[in-house]
Amino acid sequence: MKIGQVRDRGEEPDFRGIRLSEASSTLPGMSWMRGLPAVLAVCALLGGLAGCGSSAAREPDGGVSASPVGKVLEETDKEGRHYREVDDKGAPKVAVEVQPDPANGWDVTLTVERFSFSPAGTRAVAVPGRGTARLYLDGRAIADLRTSSYRLPAKLVPRGTHHVTARLYADDDTVWAVDGDPVESTADLTASDPEPSVTP
Repeated sequence: MKIGQVRDRGEEPDFRGIRLSEASSTLPGMSWMRGLPAVLAVCALLGGLAGCGSSAAREPDGGVSASPVGKVLEETDKEGRHYREVDDKGAPKVAVEVQPDPANGWDVTLTVERFSFSPAGTRAVAVPGRGTARLYLDGRAIADLRTSSYRLPAKLVPRGTHHVTARLYADDDTVWAVDGDPVESTADLTASDPEPSVTP
């Protein structure tokens, strides 16, 4: 007997193990045809609900799932990392401050807005307002930061005026950018010769 076929008038059709009453159909042996659209509608509804979710959906490990962020541009920095263009309205911001350290060095402090530093081991996926900062001294990369402070050793800073730049990166190593320019900040520092030590 084929699925949905009726042998006797008194028997209900069998549709893949689901027995449907003929009373729900006006045509003999066709009750399963009325149930099929209802089953399909329920499946479509449940499938749609499963596919929907917030743009900040949570991953199983508690992290934030990634969503497309900005637009990756052809332009790159000197190290070949592409710029990731975002609107100024929601873009991260950074300011850098450099102060002499009494213990012979320089204290570098970053102040960020709409940005949080990602911990080590974070997936290499761009997430809005997250990532790392790269610190440059006179255009040369000296440190990747996952925190807002850094101690710049005096041995890296010879006598003279220097430029310390902090640039923000997404976790996929793209450069956060606004209007084609990297999100960064630069501060100047002037190093002088160390004071001669006095010996008795």
